[in-house]
Amino acid sequence: MTADPAKPDVRPANIRFSSGPCAKRPGWSAGALDTGALGRSHRSKIGKGKLKQAIDLTRQVLGVPEDYRIGIVPASDTGAVEMAMWSMLGARGVDLLAWESFGAGWVTDALKQLKLDDARVFQAPYGELPDLAQVDFDRDVVFTWNGTTSGVRVPDAGFIPADRQGLTICDATSAAFAQRLDFSKLDVTTFSWQKVLGGEGGHGVLILSPRAVERLESYTPPRPLPKIFRLTKGGKLIEGIFEGATINTPSMLCVEDYLDALGWARSIGGLEVLIARADANLAVIEDFVEGNDWLENLAADPATRSNTSVCLKIVDPDVTALDGEGQAAFAKGMVSLLEAEGAALDIGAYRDAPPGLRIWAGGTVEKSDLEALMPWLAWAFAAQKSSLKKAA
Repeated sequence: MTADPAKPDVRPANIRFSSGPCAKRPGWSAGALDTGALGRSHRSKIGKGKLKQAIDLTRQVLGVPEDYRIGIVPASDTGAVEMAMWSMLGARGVDLLAWESFGAGWVTDALKQLKLDDARVFQAPYGELPDLAQVDFDRDVVFTWNGTTSGVRVPDAGFIPADRQGLTICDATSAAFAQRLDFSKLDVTTFSWQKVLGGEGGHGVLILSPRAVERLESYTPPRPLPKIFRLTKGGKLIEGIFEGATINTPSMLCVEDYLDALGWARSIGGLEVLIARADANLAVIEDFVEGNDWLENLAADPATRSNTSVCLKIVDPDVTALDGEGQAAFAKGMVSLLEAEGAALDIGAYRDAPPGLRIWAGGTVEKSDLEALMPWLAWAFAAQKSSLKKAA
């Protein structure tokens, strides 16, 4: 009988590898947060000042052009994407791109909720991208930059023409602060605080190009808009949204947490260092996968592999011989073992994705923690494989 594998000697110092909410910045503590605005109105001088500071620092760290508007909106990234879709779509035909769960959600909303007459869908299975060459940018286009639940991203914005006639609406929630977003090719960009910088959830960020503002001011959608979706009044953009006068009441504690994360990002060198940290973290996982034939990256093309939400599939023949339920149970067993041993939390594949593992590798994660995690993956696989053989 095969002996159970020996456990590694070293555990990660921070075992939080969730893909959302994501790990806090290194050294984070609640005591680092300024509480001066707590219990104050978000419309007060201090409240609006904090919100405006968050907008200004977002522009600075991400390199958002000065003529683009940045607004803090309710309901996380979902709220930001929905605001754009409900307010702007319908003026012309739309191409919808999906290769994972959240992109598929925008397709459902466009077809079943907005009931758009002229909509084309370009869909690919988990691990792949659709044929981007088929997209018509004389139409509006809705897509995710980084597929959080598939680990597949667009390599760059080269597939988007500069002279497009339609708008590009980009869900960039697990890409912003970890990947290079070409804002000249993006008319609507959205993300949420709880992703790459590890902020608290509940708030979204909506970034609009001048072309997006022109659409809002020239097009009245043929549908009622809930109050929290309304970005114009009397045919003009509500500028206050983009100066810190939010549509609904924000959590000032969450704002402080985001300011703390932005301050940390600036202190380490800004966007380029954040990207470099995520790339180095991805390399740790890639090296491990290369040396272990039981594991593969879900994204087959290296150019499309995410450096934040790294999705892996188990390809050991004894596991792939199991039915879908058995494969899912094997992966979940590994995840449970790692949590029980205090080696990793929340690294199971997304519920709609193929069975496997999903490890967050964004810039708030320390490379040393991923290096410590890798032997534990090998241990958990061996332990599950041993149990599988004993059961047989």
